Amino acid sequence: MTSPGVALGDSYRIHPTFLFRWEASQNAHVLLYPEGIVKLNRTGGDILSLCDGSASVNEIIDELGKRYDAERDVIAKSVIQFLEVSHAKGWIHVAS
Repeated sequence: MTSPGVALGDSYRIHPTFLFRWEASQNAHVLLYPEGIVKLNRTGGDILSLCDGSASVNEIIDELGKRYDAERDVIAKSVIQFLEVSHAKGWIHVAS
C-alpha cells in the first residue's frame, strides 16, 4: 500500500517547531507549538512516538501491528492517512 505523499521507505521526524510529549493533565500525548496545543488520541500518539527519524513508515506499520494485534492492511491504511494529515499540517517532515 502506498500513497502519493507517503512512501513506505520514508522516515519521519517531528518538525522542530513542535514539542511532542505526554501531558498528564490531558492524559494524552500532545503537540505543543507557540500558538497552542494539539491533543492526540492514543493511536496518533503511538504513531508520532515512532516518528524519530530512524523508523521507516514500513517499520512503524509493523510495530503498530504488533501493539494492536491487527491486520497489516488495516494498520497501514490508518498510519498512512495519519502521516499524510500530519505532514500536511506541518507536524512532521521527512527525515534527511
